[in-house]
Amino acid sequence: MDVMGDKATLFETGRFVQPSEPGEAGEVAEEAVEEVRRRLAAEAGDVEAMSVLGAMLLRRGDLDGAEPHLRAATAAGDRAAANNLGVLLHQRGYADDAAGWWRIAAVAGSAAAAHALGRHHRERGDEPAAEYWLRQSAEQGHALGAYALADLLEHRGDAAAEDWMRAAAERGHREAAYRLARALDRRAARQGEDGADNGVELLAQAEQFYRQAAARGHRRAALHLGAILEKRGELKEAGRWYLTSAKDGEARAACALGFLLRDAGDTESAAVWWLRAAQDGDGNAANALGALHAERGETQTAERWYRAAMDAGDDNGAYNLGLLCAEQGRTAQAEQWYRRAAYAGHREAANALAILLLQGGDTTGAEPWFSKAAEAGSVDAAFNLGILHAGRAEDDVALLWYERAAAAGHTEAALQVGMARLRDGDERAAERHLRCAAGGGSAEAAYRLATVLDARRPPAPAHELGESVHEKSECEEWYERAASQGHRRAQVRVGMMAAARGDVVDAARWYRAAAEAGSRNGAFNLGLLLAREGSEPEAAVWWTRAADAGHGRAALRLALVYARRGELAEGQRWADRAVTLGPAEVSERAARLRDALLEELSA
Repeated sequence: MDVMGDKATLFETGRFVQPSEPGEAGEVAEEAVEEVRRRLAAEAGDVEAMSVLGAMLLRRGDLDGAEPHLRAATAAGDRAAANNLGVLLHQRGYADDAAGWWRIAAVAGSAAAAHALGRHHRERGDEPAAEYWLRQSAEQGHALGAYALADLLEHRGDAAAEDWMRAAAERGHREAAYRLARALDRRAARQGEDGADNGVELLAQAEQFYRQAAARGHRRAALHLGAILEKRGELKEAGRWYLTSAKDGEARAACALGFLLRDAGDTESAAVWWLRAAQDGDGNAANALGALHAERGETQTAERWYRAAMDAGDDNGAYNLGLLCAEQGRTAQAEQWYRRAAYAGHREAANALAILLLQGGDTTGAEPWFSKAAEAGSVDAAFNLGILHAGRAEDDVALLWYERAAAAGHTEAALQVGMARLRDGDERAAERHLRCAAGGGSAEAAYRLATVLDARRPPAPAHELGESVHEKSECEEWYERAASQGHRRAQVRVGMMAAARGDVVDAARWYRAAAEAGSRNGAFNLGLLLAREGSEPEAAVWWTRAADAGHGRAALRLALVYARRGELAEGQRWADRAVTLGPAEVSERAARLRDALLEELSA
């Protein structure tokens, strides 16, 4: 008899939902009426009614009431009843008896029973039998059967597992959708590392299945979907999925939601979600709470949360405790926490420990920790190793570490490699590294890149009288970028370029900026500019500053100024200073002036 088909979909998992909400009262009453109707029909010998009544009582947990009806319907050939009788016996603890009835139902074509029988065999380690029955269930379109078969094949490393996982997902199985999404996600990551083209397509498929599982209430799928959306910049929708997942108890989602809220400026709400996640054992959230309290100066509370992160197995807790102690000058405790995190494999803690040891003069102790951190992928540690070897004049080894750090995007390391290539005469390689460093914000790299480009510029064309043409070159743009970042030599150079094109105001602005920052060339050039504009007294003030900083030409200019004023002794003093400061051409002229002033004073 195959009138009912498979009516046991709700019974395969062994979970039965009992009505509990007030809004379900109507459904309960309706079910009671249905039960009475089915009971009367069953008593009249209706096999279908017996089967359905047995299923209703089984769902309610009334095993004693359900069993006679299911046995009667099974005896009349109802395969759904045979399956449900197997469920009932399994719940009573009679697994082998249950398997017998499942086999009867499965042979009669019940996909649900084939699934239950397959799981029974797998639990007993009989994988061939399990695969046979699960395949029977899956090939009939049973979602649970397809998922269980996929799980079995995946356990064996069988490539066909993904096809069955996909089949289960497409039939609405949320765990299958999640696991398929994770598999696609991981494959996309591997292919992205290998430079394959279809990584984007795989990610799109993964997102589709994450979304499917999340829509069916899978909290981890909602977490991963939120992460994908956040990475793509769709923060509002990401926040919604994080919230959904967090409300379902996913601590990582609560933590991620906290970071989203913090970035949006809502620190108080972020703290609420971090607290919830931290209380559920999320170490990352505990660290975030620690950092929040540390920023507020609440160091004791911060320390408590960092310790909670450590207890949750997050090594960042020990590292953050080290940072907290270091900021407070508690060096011994900082070293202790750095060591704990470093021994656990925390690369930045290893780097911080090495720096601490280096500051204490323990170079021998610092180097192995720098090496350990660098080998683990710490870019800062690789750069620090470069500094360490450069300090020992081991330039070749230093360059290797600088190159390693530069390849990972370290700005200062790229600058060091660029300067080394310039010294070697490899201008093209130098330019490439200087561009990276300058693009990363290094003012020194921008200045040195500008000098490289400046040296390649052809001589300026001789324009016709009255023609005023100036198109800013790339080297000027880099000089200006460095100057705007406070690079004194770049400021002087930008001032010189402005003066060359007749922009006295701009030239004075840049010279003054450089001079006030301590540039003697800036002070000297500003003095020249002011003298040409007729402000010699103010020019003398800047030349004095430049000469006091060791600028020979400024000293010579002052000697001439005082000589013209008739202050011969002061002129002689500055001429004598210019002789000492040089360079050779200045020293020669200053010596002649000094001798002339001495002769005049002696006359």
